[in-house]
Amino acid sequence: MFRHILVPTDGSDLSRKAIDGAIDLAQAVGARVTAYACLPQYPYSPFSDVVIEPPVEFLQRSEREARVHLREVELAARRVGVAFDSRTSVHPAPYLGIIEAAEQGACDVIFMASHGRRGLGSLLIGSETQRVLTHTKIPVIVYR
Repeated sequence: MFRHILVPTDGSDLSRKAIDGAIDLAQAVGARVTAYACLPQYPYSPFSDVVIEPPVEFLQRSEREARVHLREVELAARRVGVAFDSRTSVHPAPYLGIIEAAEQGACDVIFMASHGRRGLGSLLIGSETQRVLTHTKIPVIVYR
């Protein structure tokens, strides 16, 4: 069974549902949980005449927001006695960070939520969950 579960979070209601499911699973099977938050890359060009937010401030704000989301997972895990760790990294696309975090952390499953889009909507919009599913060999549990 699973021993180490990676649960990505972005602070959305959808990721909160997945957090609850991942912690329930971890508690049931005696696994530990690693929460992951992907920090966005600085979105402004260094060659632009307009800088809305300096790079250092952008990174600091992104890290503060990520810590809040990761803290939610930590509190939920500690409430039920599940071992917890967290990770962050900067990536151009969250799915790349999720896969990298799972591989580097030796996680044996990635537990993610999905919007459940079907048909043309899923083709046009896509999702990070779909990208993770198609780019990793690590098992992925899609929670709805």
